[in-house]
Amino acid sequence: MADLSSPSPYLLILTLLLLFFLIYISPLNHNRLTLHPSPPTNYEIPTQFPPAPSPVDANSPTPTAAANSVSNHVKRKNKTERIEEELARARAAIHKAIRTKNYTSDREETYIPNGCMYRNAYAFHQSHIEMVKSFKVWAYREGERPLVHSGPMSYIYSIEGQFIDEMESERSHFMARHPNEAHAFFLPISITKIVDFFYRADPFHFPMLPIFTDYVNVVAKKYPYWNRSHGADHFMVSCHDWAPEVIKEKREYFKHFIRVLCNANTSEGFIPTRDVSLPEFNLKGHPEYSLGPQRIGLPPSKRTILAFFSGAAHGDIRKRLFEYWKDKDSEIQVYEGVPKGKNYHKIMSQSKFCLCPSGSEVASPRVVEAMYQNCVPVIISDYYILPFSEVLDWSKFAVFIPPKQIPEIKTILRGISQKRYLTLQKRVTQVARHFVLNRPAKPFDVYHMVLHSVWLRRLNIQLPLNIF
Repeated sequence: MADLSSPSPYLLILTLLLLFFLIYISPLNHNRLTLHPSPPTNYEIPTQFPPAPSPVDANSPTPTAAANSVSNHVKRKNKTERIEEELARARAAIHKAIRTKNYTSDREETYIPNGCMYRNAYAFHQSHIEMVKSFKVWAYREGERPLVHSGPMSYIYSIEGQFIDEMESERSHFMARHPNEAHAFFLPISITKIVDFFYRADPFHFPMLPIFTDYVNVVAKKYPYWNRSHGADHFMVSCHDWAPEVIKEKREYFKHFIRVLCNANTSEGFIPTRDVSLPEFNLKGHPEYSLGPQRIGLPPSKRTILAFFSGAAHGDIRKRLFEYWKDKDSEIQVYEGVPKGKNYHKIMSQSKFCLCPSGSEVASPRVVEAMYQNCVPVIISDYYILPFSEVLDWSKFAVFIPPKQIPEIKTILRGISQKRYLTLQKRVTQVARHFVLNRPAKPFDVYHMVLHSVWLRRLNIQLPLNIF
């Protein structure tokens, strides 16, 4: 008689083979970059959407069915596994949109035109849908104002404070209720506030780097999340020129950390596959607070100025621009300061092209201002990674002129046919919505676009599943 107390060896082998098969076809094993308990040596995030999953055979379980099959064998998943399964389903939905050239949603979404100014309009729209549906961010609550949980709300670095304030507001759709349900973690520390507070007091003993590092150490010791990912699912947001410097003394410690920066300069350590480029705003302050300039946006037929720029002589690029064009040409109107009696934004609205030269740093609020006035931006910069480049194809609605060709600006712009100009200008009107600041935030506006850039980077990593 067979011994019923011991399972057949053939049954054990069959069970193990089935388990390995289920793990293999699980969506969590498809196209992800695993973060090992020790720091990975070749960490690289794609700049666009996650690579498509391997094709699934028609007779094989679908990713969703595979996930359900695995869940039947595992009585209780830990929190990390549940988060990674949510991201796996989002990846699958995005790749389905790419394959089928269509997007699906269980709710009404604002239409995104399928224009070539997007690298892949279907993928972007589906990705945005998935982000709104599931992306949750935990903003650490440690720290006190004014250095933490607040930032500048007006003038040149205002997007920093506006983002912090919107992210931490009770109405934020993306705010996680508990850190265990978060896909990403936000450090609400303001570099601009640190500079304003300490640099003016003592510019020779300026503690920006230690203050920032100490804050990270506090949350890393108090919670397990930084050490779990080595900072790869953590991000900061800052528009200050010096913000890139916060990691320079501990580059190894911060090598996976996502920096959302206005100063997106690749010659100064900005890594496009890890970091995020942040649009720069120059919002009015007291007593005329605003979320952006008045949108005049004259039609192309009423734009009589070929190109326009007005600003200070910061940096070598602008000095060269002024050398060749300042107050010298009625078609290429370049001023160091707006002429008396003229309105800056009105001149922009009357111009076909708006010159956007880098100043002391690569970013300039003129890119956003050009969008507001439906003026084709002319990017004059070296090493600048433009905002949302993983989604937007800037070559389809902007003009690029290398700084060395500044003397040829008029020749280059005159060489653009009227048909080509009208195409560029129409596309500017379509993508301008991504550079609008709304409070509260609205789908596809600048707040959502910044979060979407972080979301894409989060989609391209996977946490180790053997911890909580």
